[in-house]
Amino acid sequence: MGVAEEIRTLILRGELVPNQRLVESDLAEQFGASRAAVRSALGELAVQGLVEREQNRGARVRVISFDEAIEIAEVRRALESLCAGKAAAVVTDDEIAELEAIGAAMEKAVAGGDLGGYSAKNRELHARIHQISGQRTALSLIENLRAQSVRQQFALAMKPGRPSVSLGEHLAIIEAIARRDPAAAENAMTVHLTSVVAAMREVHAQQPTSVA
Repeated sequence: MGVAEEIRTLILRGELVPNQRLVESDLAEQFGASRAAVRSALGELAVQGLVEREQNRGARVRVISFDEAIEIAEVRRALESLCAGKAAAVVTDDEIAELEAIGAAMEKAVAGGDLGGYSAKNRELHARIHQISGQRTALSLIENLRAQSVRQQFALAMKPGRPSVSLGEHLAIIEAIARRDPAAAENAMTVHLTSVVAAMREVHAQQPTSVA
């Protein structure tokens, strides 16, 4: 895994947070890389919108505004719906069994109040659907978009009652893909991510101050 991918992964996991300074010497030591390699990686991530660089001030994890987070979610809705439809068209029996196992694990997590476990399986389900679809361009774009809006995703995951709502949406996606019905799978994903956008607006409205 290259330095850029290592840093992207830390941003996606929330281990590097918005506005956090990215010090070249520290990152070079952490990843066992040269400062030149780190500098190149930060430049690559800046182009992808994950990092911002300021002259004489170094680099930081880019802060995403609420309005931009909504735009990102809307673009993800289009891309992920495309992937769900394509996955339904090509999914194998083994892959259906895998998706159904993830769905069962999500049900277990919700029943047990395991928000962290549910969130992890949520990410796994979406990732597997993207992979099954074979839409590599969409997969690359979705990963960058997810990394940019990781803070909003965390806030949404912590919204009381949200896992119970999204569980049914995810199970509907799995069911449509298992039926090998591209139109139904695409629609189920669209319904789910439309719900995500609405929930993001609710979370934002309940906050005492706007999230940058």
